[in-house]
Amino acid sequence: MYENLDHVTLSFNKESLLLLNACIALIMFGVALDLKIEHFKYLIKAPKPIFVGLVSQLILLPLLTFVLVLVLEPSPSMAMGMMLVAACPGGNVSNFYASLSNGNIALSVSLTAITSSLAFITTPLNFTFWANQYGPTATILQAVKLDLMEVIITVVFILVIPLILGMYVNKKYPKTTLKIAKPIRRLSILIFAAFVVGALTSNFDHFVNYIFNFLFLVLVHNALALTSGFSLAKLFQLGQPETRSITIETGIQNSGLALVIIFEYFNGLGGMAIIAAWWGVWHLISGAILSWQWSVRTTVALK
Repeated sequence: MYENLDHVTLSFNKESLLLLNACIALIMFGVALDLKIEHFKYLIKAPKPIFVGLVSQLILLPLLTFVLVLVLEPSPSMAMGMMLVAACPGGNVSNFYASLSNGNIALSVSLTAITSSLAFITTPLNFTFWANQYGPTATILQAVKLDLMEVIITVVFILVIPLILGMYVNKKYPKTTLKIAKPIRRLSILIFAAFVVGALTSNFDHFVNYIFNFLFLVLVHNALALTSGFSLAKLFQLGQPETRSITIETGIQNSGLALVIIFEYFNGLGGMAIIAAWWGVWHLISGAILSWQWSVRTTVALK
């Protein structure tokens, strides 16, 4: 059954891909409305937490994902999906969850900004490097003949440019930003959620046929991401707020970007698309549960 999914492609037209690109750009623009140059200066003021967070997300998670693929041996297309998700920057709701869990919000926002800014380099390089280290995924990558420059340009248009525009609007029109920031973020998240649900619904047969395969993989992969972020922060003896933020930043990935790359360059390859789509659903659930638990513990501790 694993292998069968490697030959499945999910139905997806050019109009839907354009909508997905616009949706991810809007989400990034909404996130950037909360960003300021000061968040990047956090790198200088508090280098240790930033360093740990970047290592956790950009180095440790892709490495551990590769190890997980070697251990579980999922289908090549599913392994590709796992590697691609691990190579993406932090997701758009990570800052909200960091706030809910009483984490270090400045650290969370800074990590989101930095990883999103660097994604045009780190995402394609991380993905292609690890995919080439594993025979079955290297075969797919060679067959597709992925053009790194095209991926870089795509990421720049849907992440970096909206990030810069959002920061510019925030600085130039602070009063307007206060009014539009929350509505834009909520609208973009609702559109993306509707998009994922629509994509899963239109490919419902594939979803049902392989549900037990990808549910397990995404659950284990996401648990690994959260655990690795938490463990690395503890290893470097960071404070509780910093540990929580790094844990969430590592466990909440921009699966929307992964879907754009999958449908743009891999023709909606079944295993990749289903892994990325379900990541987009599951990390919201796991992040909400973890944040709620931490917020309750903090409340109890303060009483």
